[in-house]
Amino acid sequence: MILTIAHKELRSLLQMPSTWFILAALQFIFAWFFISWLGEFMQMQSQWSEVLNSPGATNSVSQLLFGKFGAFNFILMMLTPIFTMRLIAEERRNQTLSLLMAAPIGCKEIVLGKYTGMLLFLALIILSSIGMILTLSFGTPLDYGLLLSNISGLILLASTYTAIGLLFSTLASQPVMAATATLATLFGLWLLDASGSSTSPLLKALSPTAHFQSFNNGLLQSQDIAWFLLCTAVSLLLAIRRMHNARIYGS
Repeated sequence: MILTIAHKELRSLLQMPSTWFILAALQFIFAWFFISWLGEFMQMQSQWSEVLNSPGATNSVSQLLFGKFGAFNFILMMLTPIFTMRLIAEERRNQTLSLLMAAPIGCKEIVLGKYTGMLLFLALIILSSIGMILTLSFGTPLDYGLLLSNISGLILLASTYTAIGLLFSTLASQPVMAATATLATLFGLWLLDASGSSTSPLLKALSPTAHFQSFNNGLLQSQDIAWFLLCTAVSLLLAIRRMHNARIYGS
């Protein structure tokens, strides 16, 4: 049942014209940053040719694009609330949530199904952006291990963002409210890392981008993986609890 709901959610996303418009705008923005950083790399390549162990294209381009303060990371933070806001809040606004809750489907299946569909959609966006980086392999060697580490980190980051967005979608009565609350939360967590030394290490550890940085550097650390999994699990459990209360109390 989870896969059925996920397939329905993914198909409904791909059938909306607005989805393709947003994806086209995203690819245009990402391509613009990609060409800009590639130009910077080509200008510096003549100077780096005399330096031992000079950074390659993967380090100079992909690390900057996917870094915690990079273009894709920021776009993902802005994009996720736009799509997650409709998962439950739109059902409530259209008064179809009561029909969904009356169906012989558990709250866990509903939440996990919608979560899986959205995560698959974001994974397609991540892989399409990685495909742009892979075009560099026609002209220069790439560090595929670093690329794989970045893909893993981005998927974990997207899974956390999606779980948080889904949680606020179950809490809000309107999609716009869910998107605003999700964006404010994600931006606040991003600021904990962006503020640098002025933030205490304990508060900085709450930021998803702080844990993503090791993936961007090619390091797979167990504490960072555990943080993403824990944050995702807690958000999903709270969303399931909220749906359970809505089924019982009709709120």
